[in-house]
Amino acid sequence: MILSQFQSVGRDLSSRGLVSSHSGNLSIRLGENIIITRRGSQLGCLNENDLIETGISKNNRATPLASVELPAHRAIFQQTVAQAIVHAHPPHAIALSLTETEIVPADEWLPVIGRVPVLGLNMEITPGGLADIIAQALKEHRIVMVHGHGSFAIGQLLEEAYSFTTALEASCQVSCLLKSLQVDSSRNG
Repeated sequence: MILSQFQSVGRDLSSRGLVSSHSGNLSIRLGENIIITRRGSQLGCLNENDLIETGISKNNRATPLASVELPAHRAIFQQTVAQAIVHAHPPHAIALSLTETEIVPADEWLPVIGRVPVLGLNMEITPGGLADIIAQALKEHRIVMVHGHGSFAIGQLLEEAYSFTTALEASCQVSCLLKSLQVDSSRNG
């Protein structure tokens, strides 16, 4: 059951181009443990060995196999009510994160995802490096962007966090198209 949830979301992220072959990661909270994708796993074709169970607050033998974003996932689970996390690399959202400090959906997605803060501007971005900043922002938002890196979305289920991820990317595609047409999106409403 858990594996099939990870496989479904991972396959969809991959097929939509929201992660590259070995990027992105998924996790769920399981009591005081996390089930997170393995370091370097391919989200498009996950198997049992790609799911690593480790502690939210402490390491175990499996911890070194976990995604390099484990510190961010741990901080999010420790500081929010999230039960699931999707970390993806949506290309249009990343492009906008390079020029914006906040992504404001210009279409029907605003009520769904709200305003999306871009974190880490003028900071060194390393895997797991902005863990506390990301977790703090996710106390008030469903999804956040890390400048030039990717998105972190939370939900009660992986599917919910995945939905926020796809909504952000769809909105950013529209924004990028509007920018390419040099259209002021505030006039469209």
